[in-house]
Amino acid sequence: MNNHLKDLRSERGWSQGKLGELLDVSRQTVNAIETGKYDPSLPLAFKIARLFEMAIEDIFIDE
Repeated sequence: MNNHLKDLRSERGWSQGKLGELLDVSRQTVNAIETGKYDPSLPLAFKIARLFEMAIEDIFIDE
C-alpha cells in the first residue's frame, strides 16, 4: 500500500525517529511503512491519521 507518510513527516521537519516516538513505534517501523514494506494495523493507521489531523484515506492509497 502506498502512502504519503514520508511527505507529511518531512513537511513537519520530523525525523523517522521523532515520528516513531509520537506513534509509540520504532524508527524501523516508520521506515517500513513509508517504503511500503509494512502495512500498519488499523489502530496504528487511525493513530497516524489523528496525529496528522487527516482521514486515513488521505494518507494511505489502496491500489
